Amino acid sequence: MAVQDAAARWDALGSRDASSRDAAMENIHQEVMRRVEGIGPIPKAPSSPPATATGLASDLNNILARVLMLSKRCPYSDVREKCKRILKSVQDLGVRIPRPLGNGPSRFIPEKEILQVSKVDTRTQTIFEDAFAALGRLDNISLVMGFHPQYLESFLRTQHYLLQMDGPLPLHYRHYIGIMAAARHQCSYLVNLHVNDFLQVGGDPKWLNGLDGAPQKLQALGELNKILAHRPWLLTKAHIESLLKAEEHSWSLAELIHAVVLLTHYHSLSSFTFGCGITPDIHTEGGHTFRPPSLSSGYCVCDIANGNGNGALEEMLGNHQASGEVEVLMERMKQLQECRDEEEASQEEMTTRFEREKTESMLVSTSEDEENVPSRDISRHFEDPSYGYKDFSRRGEHVPTFRVQDYSWEDHGYSLVNRLYPDVGQLLDEKFQIAFNLTYNTMAMHQGVDTSMLRRAIWNYIHCMFGIRYDDYDYGEINQLLDRSFKVYIKTMVCSPEKTTKRMYESFWRQFQHSEKVHVNLLLMEARMQAELLYALRALTQYMT
Repeated sequence: MAVQDAAARWDALGSRDASSRDAAMENIHQEVMRRVEGIGPIPKAPSSPPATATGLASDLNNILARVLMLSKRCPYSDVREKCKRILKSVQDLGVRIPRPLGNGPSRFIPEKEILQVSKVDTRTQTIFEDAFAALGRLDNISLVMGFHPQYLESFLRTQHYLLQMDGPLPLHYRHYIGIMAAARHQCSYLVNLHVNDFLQVGGDPKWLNGLDGAPQKLQALGELNKILAHRPWLLTKAHIESLLKAEEHSWSLAELIHAVVLLTHYHSLSSFTFGCGITPDIHTEGGHTFRPPSLSSGYCVCDIANGNGNGALEEMLGNHQASGEVEVLMERMKQLQECRDEEEASQEEMTTRFEREKTESMLVSTSEDEENVPSRDISRHFEDPSYGYKDFSRRGEHVPTFRVQDYSWEDHGYSLVNRLYPDVGQLLDEKFQIAFNLTYNTMAMHQGVDTSMLRRAIWNYIHCMFGIRYDDYDYGEINQLLDRSFKVYIKTMVCSPEKTTKRMYESFWRQFQHSEKVHVNLLLMEARMQAELLYALRALTQYMT
């Protein structure tokens, strides 16, 4: 009962009713003070404290970390202010309080540029309040997506439906599948988030020791997870059949669709997380520390080594090199539009251009870094850690062409998902459309620009890397519009997101706003998700017919 009462206290902070929040804050304040009194002030050079005191201190630290998160991230100013006062009163009693680590939700984007929860417009405020009420937190992914409220609203609605609403899979299975998918890309941010959620909905902690501790049914999903994440074109109806006809461990069609959507959602969300340099949420491991700041904490040698310094010199040089890149890109778009109006290439020429771009995309290197070896903590959630996109491209294997005219999301995939998992096809379709059509008709400092040609080139380039071809698109446009540094960034973020670096993020589109780069990342994430889904849904369709 006490656990339920504690949960109810935190949940009430998401209420739109100020008096409910006030009562919840008063309860939390009393609980914190009760625990502080149970421990007493921490001496300067402590002897070994009794085990009960250590346990109480650990519980108190977890609560204080959550209070710190609320003081910075709660969308309600009254809760933020009261949390600050709680931390101050605890500190005045001689108890060490936590402080945030890092500089905001992203390693790549200055904190001051990311919409601050206390300074947002009415629409974004409402979206943040809804997200906070549903999850009890406003995570760093949502804050960065807040640059684009229309997309964020659709994203959160879809994710809420997949994780929390009625559906074929039990809640703890959903979070475990999220862990499996994020672990494929060593995305500790998403893995840690869903480990906590998995335990909160009653998941068995033994499953977290490794995939071999989970039920056979989930273990069987490992192969599908691996292929979808790295080489979805290799998926066949035989893979589908092995899951649907596994005797007592078999999946139903509806369960499998739910699992496929979750896997593709978290593979692509891992891309966004790395592509935007998302940092751990304040209340989670790596998001705060109880150590006092050192005198020299403003600068760190490791920042320079990792390319995460203040970058003033690099930025100056970069802006000099980038001078005029926007105008060049706009001029190319104008010329391509004129060429479109004047002549149309033959079908043979269009095919040749697609095959050339597909082959060239295989040769684009993702990163100069050596292989990233996943930590034991992450790799235990999936099998065969060495299996990745790069193995295939190095061996020069051929990606077969998938013609959208034969199997498309609009004509085939959408209806299949909606039939087996009602409403999800509609939610995904809306999210794809918003990401693809989102525009403010701006390019860097230029207003009134039609960016549809550029958005389509980015989307189609990603699908091209996966072998997916649109017969009516001239792939010659891609080389005109996407330069090499941008292609390296796209390829890395989509295929090996764990290798994305701040330098790569900064090296493309140097004159563009951070909000525009986040928009690019939304396009990359959704195009990747749709590409994976197309291969999975085609294999399902082949099995069913």
